[in-house]
Amino acid sequence: MFQASKNRRLALAAIAVSGLTTLAACGGGGTSAADGGTGSDSSPDSGGGDTSKTIVFSPIGLQVPAMKQLSEGVTGYGQSKGVKVTIQDPKLDPQKQVTDLQTAIESGSVDGAWAIMLAPPAAASLVQSALDKGVPMILNGTPEDYGLKGLEPGVSFSTIDYEAQGKAMGEELGNCINEKLDGKAQVLFGDSAPGTAGKEVQEKAILDALKATAPDAEIVAHITISDRTAAQTDVGSALQGHPDITAVMGQNDEGSLGALGAFAAAGKDLPCLTETGGNDEVLQAVKDGKIYASVALQFADDMVQSFDALVTMIDDPSATGVQLTVPQKVVKQDS
Repeated sequence: MFQASKNRRLALAAIAVSGLTTLAACGGGGTSAADGGTGSDSSPDSGGGDTSKTIVFSPIGLQVPAMKQLSEGVTGYGQSKGVKVTIQDPKLDPQKQVTDLQTAIESGSVDGAWAIMLAPPAAASLVQSALDKGVPMILNGTPEDYGLKGLEPGVSFSTIDYEAQGKAMGEELGNCINEKLDGKAQVLFGDSAPGTAGKEVQEKAILDALKATAPDAEIVAHITISDRTAAQTDVGSALQGHPDITAVMGQNDEGSLGALGAFAAAGKDLPCLTETGGNDEVLQAVKDGKIYASVALQFADDMVQSFDALVTMIDDPSATGVQLTVPQKVVKQDS
């Protein structure tokens, strides 16, 4: 079990997540296992002593900057604890993610697994397989998302409070519209892809909060966010049909940065843009006044609590899993 103090753990997480933005190969000199999960990103010589545990980490895809940074953070934090970390890259493919994790678990090569699943319901059989083989897991969401009735030994969960997140996103877009556009705006709404965890709850909370905060704002178009390039193309197309759009619910980092690119390409100002995520590029855009607000997920804090929970289960297989919540905060230019 980890014995580090909270301050030390947060300092390590800050180094791992923020500092490794420009130090992708820091500490381990290893590789990412882009297609199957056999690459190692940490070594016992440069971290916290002998590597006595091995875990596999599967984000939704290393194409997403925040996920790449988080993967680097997991590697660095694991290294500091003498834990060998293997990174998998499902490349935003839910089936590939399940298959790669299944392979790692069934091989007997890992002591535990941490996954941010693209489609939690599709991973129910994977979770049961891990439980049967005694390989602890920590997953995004809740037990019910994976067909479990509640918490049990061998599996923990970390979820986003999607209702609170959506409420903050909608309120901040409304605040911007009231502040900069006298309460009236044509809004482009970025939807999460179907099957995204928390989609229905979050988007309902956004819409309810936006309507309550800026009742005269009108949503005139929707796009579905996938990656930054597609978002820029789709926002550009929406602008052709609705040239008076002045506010965008960017949904996530990819959608927001794509929206900024599309407006810049069209030679248009974008007075109001809000989102959730909060990678380094987005936070710089907030600081520069290009994004009004980001409901920023505190990946460093969540990385520490999630990693610690996984190792606790590895150390004590009888320990009942825990339900964690990802910390988040609203970041604005003046905050």
